[in-house]
Amino acid sequence: MPYDENYAKYIDHTVLKIGTSLETVKRFCDEAKEYHFASVCVNPCNIAFVANELKGSGVKTCCTIGFPLGQNTTKMKAYEATEAIENGAEEIDMVINVGRLKDKDYDYVRNEIKAVVDVCHPNVLLKVIIETCELTDEEKVKACELAKEAGADFVKTSTGFGKGGATVHDVRLMKETVGPDMKVKASTGINNRVICDEMIEAGAVRMGTSKGIYIVKDELPE
Repeated sequence: MPYDENYAKYIDHTVLKIGTSLETVKRFCDEAKEYHFASVCVNPCNIAFVANELKGSGVKTCCTIGFPLGQNTTKMKAYEATEAIENGAEEIDMVINVGRLKDKDYDYVRNEIKAVVDVCHPNVLLKVIIETCELTDEEKVKACELAKEAGADFVKTSTGFGKGGATVHDVRLMKETVGPDMKVKASTGINNRVICDEMIEAGAVRMGTSKGIYIVKDELPE
């Protein structure tokens, strides 16, 4: 079936649900290689397996950190990222401590991001998940500013475990905040080409989705 390779570069092929089997993870890896997606995004326990499956394919191995609640300590997030990289992660998607952000403990949030930046750079990309569905616009802007100050590469909308996902409004706001030096990843609810196009127009350059095949084929999910 024909597909549009131009969309493949946007897709982080994501498989993070509880109870995910290695058989399912392997299928996602095979699909990512077939369609030349940007990455396969998995939980830490699956990183070594995924890195081996994707070796030499050009598809990156992406790992979630502090996922999905972001309530781990800073030291634990840094250690988790360190182990993931040792196991083959080439990109890290870390969840901030939303509670500390709401407390206006901005030094805490900045410092935890910086701790993971220090582990990742210069060789591994860091995407910072701010869980937009839990934040006011003012808090979204502040979270993006803190991620930028800490030296992260991306800000990302959502874990997929919250009460909402990416919106055009949030992606546009995040991109306006971080400017040209950082990138935006939209995640959750991106299930078809129309939504993907809207996110790209708003400023996203990655999409966290399990529906990437439908997007590149311009089909509706079953």
